[in-house]
Amino acid sequence: MADLAVAILGAGFFGEQHARAIAAVPGLRLTAVSDCDEGLARRLADRYGGAAGSDWRQLLADAAIDIVVIATPHELHMPMAIAAAQAGKHILLEKPMGRTLAECTAILEAADRSRITLLIGQLLHFALPSLVARQILDAGDLGRPIAGASSLVKLWLEPNRRPWHLDPARGGGMLMTAGIHALDLLVWFMGAPVATVFAAAGTLMHEQAADDTAMLLVRFADGRFGQVSSIGYRDGAVVYGMDLVCEKATLRLDFARGVSIGRGGEWTPVASSAEPDWMSRALEREWQAMQAAVRCGSPVPVSGAYGRHIVACIQAALQSNRERREVAVAS
Repeated sequence: MADLAVAILGAGFFGEQHARAIAAVPGLRLTAVSDCDEGLARRLADRYGGAAGSDWRQLLADAAIDIVVIATPHELHMPMAIAAAQAGKHILLEKPMGRTLAECTAILEAADRSRITLLIGQLLHFALPSLVARQILDAGDLGRPIAGASSLVKLWLEPNRRPWHLDPARGGGMLMTAGIHALDLLVWFMGAPVATVFAAAGTLMHEQAADDTAMLLVRFADGRFGQVSSIGYRDGAVVYGMDLVCEKATLRLDFARGVSIGRGGEWTPVASSAEPDWMSRALEREWQAMQAAVRCGSPVPVSGAYGRHIVACIQAALQSNRERREVAVAS
């Protein structure tokens, strides 16, 4: 069976992470790389294979390409995804799916019309601690999750930050760029759509237009609720994980330490629930899932409809902050 030909749109930091994962997954072959900085595209192609260029539309015209991964600034997600769908390419679209609910809807409609596979790159769905915690919850011994607190607290101005990350009009900000992971984790594990969001967001530590700090109270459609912390600090130590209060126990998910179960006032670590270089391994699993969906028609673990809902939650959170009130999440 021939390898699936993959093209990368966006040769920046995460485009290179995708190139590494593609190289590690049998059955995939990197065929082309496109970036507005052709030199950046060429360096990535020289290292991992394929042709390099700066015209992404020309790349989409190549009939030999089966899958495109879109790892570009957020403002480009919608035009690139729609064009890729129209060209009949399967798409792995990095989070956020779009900057707004309307952009996500347009992408989803284009994918549905073209009947292509669309996987939204919410990476935590493929991380080992998440998979172990999901298996434990699905077994039912802890009971149903009742409430949760999910956090991503990290260095904001990392070396890979670019001017668009700091501009809300271009889809920047800590919440849309990084805190979205904490929101996704909570929504996924609670297993219900979010009905309303009450949020406070602001730029408290950096000179930029976009947020670097946000805290969300989310109410689910079935009455349960949880909180999300999205904080980009100047200096500190990473907090990345979630605490769930279930009917019969508590569960702690930490991406550095793995999963622990709380009973009788004590935390018990779950063996083999963490792994070094977890992000790279998660990307490889994401590509394995993408390959299975394209070759076998397997359902994608993160659908366009789900990615759209996560963006709708963020849109409601930003509106809530502006209006100082609880805001319903648009459907």
